[in-house]
Amino acid sequence: MEWNKEVDVVVVGSGAGGMLSALVAAKNRAEVLVVEKDRLWGGTSATSGGGIWIPGSDQARAAGFEDNLDDAFRYVRALSADNVPDENIRAYVDNAAAMLRWVTANTKVVYTAQPYPDYHAENPGGSVTGFRTHLPEMFDGTLLGADLKTQRFPSPAASLFGYLNWTFAETYQLLYRGKGWMIGLMRNMAKYWLDLPLRFTSRKDRRLTLGNALTGGLRHALNQVGVPLWLNTPMKELVTEGGAVVGVVVEKDGKPFRIRARKGVVLAAGGFDKNQQMRDANAPLYNKAQLSGGVTSNTGDAIVAGQAIGAGTMNMHSAWAAPVFYVPGEDRGRLCTIERALPGCIMVNQKGQRYLNEAASYHVVGQQMARREKEFGDASPSWMVFDHRYRHQFPMGPLLPLVPDWMQSGAVRSILKKGRTIGDLARQMGVDPATLETNVARFNQFAAKGEDPDFHRGQAAYDRMYGDYRHQPNPCLRPLTEGPFYALPIYPGDIGTNGGLRTNARAQVVSDAGQPIRGLYAVGNNAASAMGESYPGAGVTIGPAMTFGYIAARDLTGAND
Repeated sequence: MEWNKEVDVVVVGSGAGGMLSALVAAKNRAEVLVVEKDRLWGGTSATSGGGIWIPGSDQARAAGFEDNLDDAFRYVRALSADNVPDENIRAYVDNAAAMLRWVTANTKVVYTAQPYPDYHAENPGGSVTGFRTHLPEMFDGTLLGADLKTQRFPSPAASLFGYLNWTFAETYQLLYRGKGWMIGLMRNMAKYWLDLPLRFTSRKDRRLTLGNALTGGLRHALNQVGVPLWLNTPMKELVTEGGAVVGVVVEKDGKPFRIRARKGVVLAAGGFDKNQQMRDANAPLYNKAQLSGGVTSNTGDAIVAGQAIGAGTMNMHSAWAAPVFYVPGEDRGRLCTIERALPGCIMVNQKGQRYLNEAASYHVVGQQMARREKEFGDASPSWMVFDHRYRHQFPMGPLLPLVPDWMQSGAVRSILKKGRTIGDLARQMGVDPATLETNVARFNQFAAKGEDPDFHRGQAAYDRMYGDYRHQPNPCLRPLTEGPFYALPIYPGDIGTNGGLRTNARAQVVSDAGQPIRGLYAVGNNAASAMGESYPGAGVTIGPAMTFGYIAARDLTGAND
């Protein structure tokens, strides 16, 4: 084949896993090129919380948490799917801390370990006290120069008004309106509006947080070592010679452009979140692309390209399940994380029946909703029901507590239901009033005592993590007694698919015949997750993406240090 360009390594996709893989390869003296299908860079990583789940990190040790990697392996192994090889899980657990140490030494990305319980903390090997989940510190966006304009914006669910960036600590302060919350809100809004050069060129301020901080820091490091990142450059096919991948064909300026990769290709282009045909074929439980919180460019192209050359796939039916709000006119669902655990709300199905522990992890709740919908057809949508006190105290998805009903957007008002009594609300929802009244009355009876004998809400460490610590005896439970009452529809969705190309412990793509395909690696949601169908803790999407990106780059460049 006649090549238009030659490099050592081509990375397809500009999320955290792809950019870190490119950076590690470049630091190991490889010539690297990153190609991105979209006009914006950062992928789903940029829209996320930026959290990474890292057992045994230096940061956790500094916080006083002495982790045990065998415990972490045992914890993940018990939760993950049976078809995920032990060696893949072991590779993640054993290399995650080394990856983070490398990132700390080679970039301006700064992570801190958080007292954030594992999602199944009470399981053997789980951590009730946390410190495996790490969150990024704020990053100065001005270091990116013109590249800030093309960084993907945070998700509406991870920012205020769709553009104001907040750290995890600031979110808590605003949520509970602790001391100085109003000053903090005004200060952050002032920083945004008064940072005029950035305001008018990129609709951002210099305070990059969460996923924007992570991807911003990685992009800055790539710029420092001269790695180019081409936008609007979708990959069309993988090129093979003698059974090995030797390059890619991309579309550049509307024409085929052939790039030779002397050492290898890393696929890091995300899952098939927004490909309805692939969802219909592979993910019957999570089959609505419109509800996915993934970015619109995640259409599975790289997975299809891998299959075309004989790559195997695994767990294509699986997704990072989540309950999501859907606001008409938006291009994705909004992840519902904190709201369900706060006191003063319940979730019911279309019959008006409560059917799960609302405060469980979003993956567990999303799975239960999807399974309920498949079996009974009454959970999509379900309803988040809350009272007047909750309405004016906490956010509920797109509904902001400090904003009156009439000032909410028309799209939000179109889905919000309101009633003077529970019975009135039920009629607005299209639910049997007697059933909803009975379910709310039963919930209220026990919630007044801080109990939930039906679904045990507030008993697990993770439940209490997002409860209101000021409310006792159970931070997750309070009767719904103060009218008017409200309801918003909530759907079984996801934040991305997590089945994909089969890989080994070196992040090499494995063929249908079970052999590694030379020169081809896959990380992130391009690869079938080492977590299987589970979600052990906050950061097990990006944590493995970055860890296997680190492993892949070291493997294809022959790094030994």
